Amino acid sequence: MKIVVVGSVNLDLVATAAVLPRPGETVLGESFTTVPGGKGANQAIAAQYAGAEVTFVGAVGEDAFAQQVRDNMAQAGLDLSLLRTEPGPSGVALIAVDDSGENFIVVAPGANSKLTYLTEADRAAIAAADALVMQLEIPLETVQEAAQVARDAGVPVLLNAAPARHLPTELLSLVDVLIVNLIEAQMVLGDKIDSSARRSPSASARGMHAYSLMERLRQIAPKVVLTVGADGAFYADREGTWMQIPAPKIDAVDTTAAGDGFVGAFAVAYTEGKPIAETLAWACAAGAIGATRLGASSSLALREEIDKLAVKP
Repeated sequence: MKIVVVGSVNLDLVATAAVLPRPGETVLGESFTTVPGGKGANQAIAAQYAGAEVTFVGAVGEDAFAQQVRDNMAQAGLDLSLLRTEPGPSGVALIAVDDSGENFIVVAPGANSKLTYLTEADRAAIAAADALVMQLEIPLETVQEAAQVARDAGVPVLLNAAPARHLPTELLSLVDVLIVNLIEAQMVLGDKIDSSARRSPSASARGMHAYSLMERLRQIAPKVVLTVGADGAFYADREGTWMQIPAPKIDAVDTTAAGDGFVGAFAVAYTEGKPIAETLAWACAAGAIGATRLGASSSLALREEIDKLAVKP
């Protein structure tokens, strides 16, 4: 099974602290480390670890960080024949993580912003794949171009709309599966951001909020996955299927790459043709494993780990 991931690659600069700083505040940290990351690279490695053969289309710069992230992806087994080198710096993410595993992230895209076109080799790889996986840390025109190549070749397009932004109708019409979290869902729909459902002590209130979003999301994409952290994931499609799959109970350490682990594992299970409930449960297990470890690509789950934790729906 071959998956092509078109997306970003960064070096993550990660600091931990007891609490995250408020605007204008400085807090004393506990540790610092550098970890290769980027949503595209993370999801590519997650899919590779989950059992796919993954080709990565992306760009690094000419700085010292480039070799570190390249080596990390090569060690994970990715096909890097389509990874470009662009003048200037590589992408960098500044990440702070508190004792509960919550984080904030600022991304300086660097070479990722120069991924403004596809080569003929990129197009050929996408057309020959079993699935295409993308995110929104690269120029939108490239995301749409890749989606069109996949659609023309009959290749399923899985789009993780993160970081969230308004998406043109032309792109959404090419997406087979849209994957978002609560905040991303609201942004894609053009809503005012309301995080109250995430903080609500009532599981039923969170569920009602999620179902309301899903009802609208499936009007813009034929299949929709809404991830809700510790509450697992919702799924809906235009055929009328609705479901929620709970996440395994874990002690979170760092949620930085939990979503990317979910997307990579989901892509593998979906492409393998697993039933959707099993696909969601498997992806939830992968995301949960990632949240128990510090870092991005270093926290992603192996297939045997996912199999062990996933609950049969």
